[in-house]
Amino acid sequence: MKNLLNKLIFILILLPLSIFAQNSVSGSVTDANTAMPIPGANVIVKGTTNGTTTDFDGNYTINGIENGDVITFSYVGYQLSVVTFTGQATLNSSLSEDTAVLGEVLLIGYGSVNKRDATGSVTQITTEDFNNGNIVTAENLINGRAAGVTVNTSGAPGSGSTIRIRGGSSLSASNDPLIVIDGLPITNDNAGGSRSILAGLNPADIESFNILKDASATAIYGSRASNGVIIINTKRGSSKTSVQYDVNFGYNTITDQIDVFNASEFRNVIEEQFPIAGSNTNAQLQARLGNSDTNWQDEIFRDVFSVNHNLSIRGAIADVLPIRFSTGFNRQPGNIETSEFERSNFSLALNPKLFEDHLKINVNANYSREDNRFADTGQIGAAARFNPTQAVYDPTNPFGGFFQYLNADGTKIAETPGNPVASLLQRRNAGNVDRFYGNVEFDYKLHFFPEMRAVVNVGYDRSFGEGSDVTDPTSINGFDAGSTINDIQFNNISSYTSLRKNKNLNAYLVYTKALGDFNLEATGGYDYQVFERNDFTTNNTNDPASNPPRLTEPIDVVLASFFGRLNIDFQKKYLLTLTYRRDGSSRFIDEFRFANFPAAGFAWKISEEFAENSTLSNLKLRLGYGITGQQEINQGALFNIYQSSISTSQNVSQYIFGDTPIATALPGYRNQSIKWEETTQYNVGLDFGLFEDRISGSVDGFYKESKDLLISAPIADGANFTNQGFQNIGNLTAKGVEVSLNTDVIKTENVNWNISYNATVIDREITKLAQGSDIEIGGRSGGTGGTIQVHREGQNPNSFYVYQQLYDTAGNPIEGAFRDLDGNGIINSNDRYIRGNPDADVTMGFRSDLKVKNFDFSFALRASVGNEVYNNIASANAYYSLINNQGFPSNVPTSVTETGFVSQDAQIINSDIYVEDGSFLRMDNVTLGYTIRNAFNANANLRFYTGCQNVFVLSDYSGLDPEIPGNSGIDNNIYPRPRTYLVGASLSF
Repeated sequence: MKNLLNKLIFILILLPLSIFAQNSVSGSVTDANTAMPIPGANVIVKGTTNGTTTDFDGNYTINGIENGDVITFSYVGYQLSVVTFTGQATLNSSLSEDTAVLGEVLLIGYGSVNKRDATGSVTQITTEDFNNGNIVTAENLINGRAAGVTVNTSGAPGSGSTIRIRGGSSLSASNDPLIVIDGLPITNDNAGGSRSILAGLNPADIESFNILKDASATAIYGSRASNGVIIINTKRGSSKTSVQYDVNFGYNTITDQIDVFNASEFRNVIEEQFPIAGSNTNAQLQARLGNSDTNWQDEIFRDVFSVNHNLSIRGAIADVLPIRFSTGFNRQPGNIETSEFERSNFSLALNPKLFEDHLKINVNANYSREDNRFADTGQIGAAARFNPTQAVYDPTNPFGGFFQYLNADGTKIAETPGNPVASLLQRRNAGNVDRFYGNVEFDYKLHFFPEMRAVVNVGYDRSFGEGSDVTDPTSINGFDAGSTINDIQFNNISSYTSLRKNKNLNAYLVYTKALGDFNLEATGGYDYQVFERNDFTTNNTNDPASNPPRLTEPIDVVLASFFGRLNIDFQKKYLLTLTYRRDGSSRFIDEFRFANFPAAGFAWKISEEFAENSTLSNLKLRLGYGITGQQEINQGALFNIYQSSISTSQNVSQYIFGDTPIATALPGYRNQSIKWEETTQYNVGLDFGLFEDRISGSVDGFYKESKDLLISAPIADGANFTNQGFQNIGNLTAKGVEVSLNTDVIKTENVNWNISYNATVIDREITKLAQGSDIEIGGRSGGTGGTIQVHREGQNPNSFYVYQQLYDTAGNPIEGAFRDLDGNGIINSNDRYIRGNPDADVTMGFRSDLKVKNFDFSFALRASVGNEVYNNIASANAYYSLINNQGFPSNVPTSVTETGFVSQDAQIINSDIYVEDGSFLRMDNVTLGYTIRNAFNANANLRFYTGCQNVFVLSDYSGLDPEIPGNSGIDNNIYPRPRTYLVGASLSF
């Protein structure tokens, strides 16, 4: 009893001492760069749950700490600060921005997330990862840089690209991803006079691309996300003043042409195949041979110089208003005569923080001016076919001094081949577009409720285009047959205007709360968007009776949506994201107007289970599921499909009663059952990092199924007011695997070598069509027209639909001989079969970046394996009989010597001999640079560089280029991609 009493007395004596040993500390947390307070920063005693967050003024107080406790100060986007408590009454901390962490923040739609906390399949590509070279349009910054993403751009300057994420999800509706610029979703419907919707965006203004690929990441955008989402984030103002000027000059040249006969070979072929003794037509043919040796492709192609200037200034006005201003000018002449592209850009970004950082305002204003002159790309084929024995110019010819075929009396001959150089130079088809786009975003952390943020974003995009198409009065194309230069002409003189408006408002609340081991973030909001457009054309003012002026002003397209997202983080190991969006589209009738798009994503940060493992720096398992939608149909139509519509006829299709023309009223296609196309997607992914992420990467497997496909398909006679229209009639699946790998091979003070690689394996299959019926598509040239592709159940979309060519014992193709697949003794359409498709089985991208002291060297490769190409240049033209074009000599591809084919018919054009392996390996660019550091002062860097773009293409394809613009797989008069030799300089201070 006495011992117990002594122990109690001892405890009572120590208790007050222990209480007095418990201390409190106060202080503030500020930004090391601006000295501004940081509200909401975490202040925690390491190894305990004792902690707090800073208040509105960045102040904090912690009670119950002891000498020797370690206090950590942290905030998203800043480096961790650690201080040991030694009895200080006041303890302040200044946090520095963590550029590495900032670069790991992913934009996921109506918010952001740290890369390591993402549950969906999201790829971020920043300025350090962008492609080098002569980049004219923004999307080419990322070509080959992300698994599952392909960018296909033609050789025309400033031309649009076909972008596909995981192969697309539709057949006849849009397969383009949704593009969001600074929170503003845009549409691919660009104004007349512009080459593409992204042609007005200056690549130098872009900070990052965030590519959302699986449904758990994209479903927050609901009805527009079936084909993935690309979020473009532009550069912003900074508290640190900096100036950057970039300039580069390019020499662009065409390196390959369609192989046709030269003048000498052409004369020999005509003498062999069309001897004068054969017929009067043959004599006429030889009489029209000239004495020149003209490579007509050389005459329409040209080598050109391009230039690109960009200037940007960043800083803060009065140290409180971060601002960025930039201007750029790009001039890119095309490699075809008369093709031109110029762009001027001006952008302004304001990013103030008010009320001690509780209110963040982001203002982005952009203006661009495009000036385009469009060349008729059909003249590429015309140049390949025109008579090589004639000269380009004939001073005696009254039609502009160009060589043209004329009658003996100097009049125009009906249906004669036209001089392709004259057709280009005697036509001016030009347009310009003024575009303003931008947004204002208010992000307010409530003073009275700091866990809640209110965000309002207002976006506006307006493009106004105007242009004209004028044929020279002396052009032979403005005259009827039998006319002379003095007769009445009908040369085209037309002009147009085009307007596009895109208005968007989205507002949402974000609630963040920590509850023990749980961290919650809930987002809920509303999105409203309106698209307006109208187009006016005068048509040919020289012939208004045949085609009068026309105004097209379709009804507005309106989208209204409610969305929500819940992020749950348990113990920093287990992550759950739940997303829901309810979308409404004016394209559908009330009954089908709204649809629901849910999604869920789960991630397990396995590496947190092995925190002591120095080798494994990151290992995360991701699972995703979601439903997204599609409503991009009937773009530009005057009415929605579900509405009744009446159109009046044009002058050329009126009834004549006596002398009075009467316009007819024609009912349009109507389908009140049209509804959303939906895509369900599953994704499993594994992110990994080794040796502090010296080696990092990811592996994703996905499966997606689109149902109720919106397909423009045939309709039974008498069932509607047309024989074809959009219907919900099919299902499509896609499955694949994506692999990304990044490694710092060498990382030292003077040498850094980084390589990255990505590969995608994908397979798409049509699983259902209406009544299992084929849909023939893929228009091709040659003969009287026809199709070369088909949609068929059990096959890949756009599969080539051909006859099987037969060969003799020597391996030579037998003209007109095909395998009778159905065995009925007759060769007809029932004997056509599936032979490959334009989709690649595997796509790959590879990049190497090497820096040795002040030198840098990089190159990028892309590969496509398993895609097929239909050589429509050869199938439509490689026949000896076509040399005699109604008595006029016309060239043909030299591949005719390999087949020996004489006459063209519908079956031969559809022979599988013209379907070729389109696999390729392309080196997109190679760049060598040298940087002079501290060039003029301690902050100035001057970099000089040189390089080459479109360095080489390795392929077995016999045509110009196996990478067909538009991903159609049909090679017919493509605008060739030039090779560009580049020199440039960049100054920053």
